[in-house]
Formats: sequence, C-alpha cells, structure tokens
Amino acid sequence: MAATVNVDPSERRTQAARTALSDQRMLDAAVALICERGAAGTTLKDVGERAGYSRGLASYRFRSKGGLSAFIIRSIGESWLRELSRAVRDKVGIAAIAAATDAHYRFIAEGSDHIRAFYMLWFDSIGPDVEVKQVVANIHERRRRDVANWIEKGIAAGEISPAVDIAGTAEQFCAAIIGIVYQWLVTPDALDHVRFLHESLKHQTALALSAAPASKGSTP
Repeated sequence: MAATVNVDPSERRTQAARTALSDQRMLDAAVALICERGAAGTTLKDVGERAGYSRGLASYRFRSKGGLSAFIIRSIGESWLRELSRAVRDKVGIAAIAAATDAHYRFIAEGSDHIRAFYMLWFDSIGPDVEVKQVVANIHERRRRDVANWIEKGIAAGEISPAVDIAGTAEQFCAAIIGIVYQWLVTPDALDHVRFLHESLKHQTALALSAAPASKGSTP
C-alpha cells in the first residue's frame, strides 16, 4: 500500500490562485502608496516590497508604471461595475440614473482609498501614456453607453419624451460625475457636500428628462 502523503494546502494552490492573490496584494499596496505619495512618487519596486514580494515582481508582472496604472484602473473599475449592476438591477430611465448616482456616492464614501487612487490615475491619464489613456477612454465610453441605454429604455417605457437629446444628456451626466469627483479629490473630508452634489445631479437630470418638449412655434 502506498504511503499517504500529506500535502501542504499552500502547495495545492493553483498558479491562477497564487497570481490572483499576488495581484490583490499589489493592488492594495499600490493604492496605499498612491494615496500616500501620489502616482508620480509610487514605483514598481515599492509596490512589490509593500505587497510582501521581491522588488522585481511588480516590474515582471506589469512591465511599466503605465501597465500598473492600467491594472489598477481596470480592477477598481470592474468592482464599480459590479456595484452598479447590483444597484440598478432592472430599473430604467430616471430611476436607473438615480440608483446609479446613489451607488456612485456610496462607492466614494465607503471605498475611499481605492476610489481615490482610481480617480487620481484617471486624471493622470491626460499624460502621454497611451495604454492608460485608452483604458480610461473605454471606461468613460461604457459609462456613457449605460446612461444612454437607461434613457432609451425610459423612452420605450413612456416615462421619458422621445424628444430628449439622449447622447447629449448622457455626456452631460458623465461630465458632471467627473466634476463632482474632482471636488471630492480636492476636499476629501467634505462628504456632506459631495452627497449634496450627487443629490443635485439626480434632481437636475430628472428635470431635464421629464421636461415636456416645447411645441413648434411656441414662444421661448
């Protein structure tokens, strides 16, 4: 009879699981460093060491600062999309936009460090790194499409006038969210004001979508 071999649980961990664990540790380490030092002051070497690995692992995994930034934005962006999906569920139109706005406020208030790092890198994307710029552009476009889709479904449900400028309203909503985020980054302790701005955005968007279109020939 063959002898029983006791295998350490850590040895049974798959390569994929080990990679996922190291990615999570490096994500958390990078977020902490970015919040402490800013993106410019965060190096791949420091991320690897803060995560508890060799100084070269982050360089091997992400290749460049741009690769690390893209990884962080994608990872936190995917977390936001899961939260958004849970918040909106089957809502459409004004109700969907209100639920998404509330979820965005909660995401800021409850996940401050990760969201702060996410948006610091978001605004950093105006720099020359093409990979980071493209990741942010893709997320922005996904947000715009989501809002446009909610409006289109609201029109189909008879809640919103077909005369509404779908693309323009979606762009304005997304631009307003980024404006609110910038104010939060500048004054992170002013959460009451940030909440007020989210509530105001909900109200103004609802007014824009529910306003009856002026009839032709009517006096402005």
